[in-house]
Amino acid sequence: MNYVNQYDKYLNLFNIELNKCILSIKEKPSVLKDAMVYAISGGGKRIRPVLCYGTAEVLGLDCSAVNEFAVAVEMIHSYSLVHDDLPAMDNDDYRRGKLSTHKKFGEAYGILAGDALLNYAHEYCLSKKDFSLKDAKALKLLSEYAGYNGMIAGQVYDMQYEKKPVVNEKELYEVYNKTYKLITAPLLIASILSDNKYYEELKEFGFHLGSMFQIVDDIMDVEGDLALIGKTPNKDIAVDKLTSIKVFGLDGARKKAEYHYNSGKMVLSKIKNSEFLSALNDAMFIRNK
Repeated sequence: MNYVNQYDKYLNLFNIELNKCILSIKEKPSVLKDAMVYAISGGGKRIRPVLCYGTAEVLGLDCSAVNEFAVAVEMIHSYSLVHDDLPAMDNDDYRRGKLSTHKKFGEAYGILAGDALLNYAHEYCLSKKDFSLKDAKALKLLSEYAGYNGMIAGQVYDMQYEKKPVVNEKELYEVYNKTYKLITAPLLIASILSDNKYYEELKEFGFHLGSMFQIVDDIMDVEGDLALIGKTPNKDIAVDKLTSIKVFGLDGARKKAEYHYNSGKMVLSKIKNSEFLSALNDAMFIRNK
């Protein structure tokens, strides 16, 4: 298996479906469509839709079975970034190397574009031809993992624990809900659509992959620069966010990332034909942007 070729294959499938989705968004009011498209077309690794397609193939599904879900999970991710960058939240002017959506279109339109992306994610899944009971279960899971007890809970904890003098590992992983839940969701969507194949293993892998991903992000916030990471560096330290650096120190965070990396590899050893997921785990561990 050539990891880069496989990743590009899934990325191409996503881009085709994303273009189809964008064409289906109504033109009026034009500022809303422009802000939605700006937010979701911002580039990035597209790890979540790639995970959706990659896991589908690992489990023997045709990639077309997850097309709508691959786009939906990225719409939800994009909306969360738009809202995360708002002045009331992380107050960041840049995302993926360009102006944040609210800096480009204004705060009100940024909020509304995020709201629209969240709603359209569900509408787009429901537009799937021959939408089935399994699709409904997959959409329910996506809603739960993105919702008040998943990603949004993590964002609330992120704000609540800011500037908190006494912190611990339990609180850190409550914050990490904001990352690992939406990384786990595409894995479990593919599992549900393949009759829950390897469901528990993929759930465990998602936790380790998402936690490792966020810890590496924490490290890059300290060691990266705007040109490389595409957002303002040292922002977490400046506002005293609860991060793995604050809990474990820089060296301790590196060791914790390695723990989750190795734990993810161990889980994947129980899943047949999981070479692509293993290679992606490798790539996310060593990334620098």
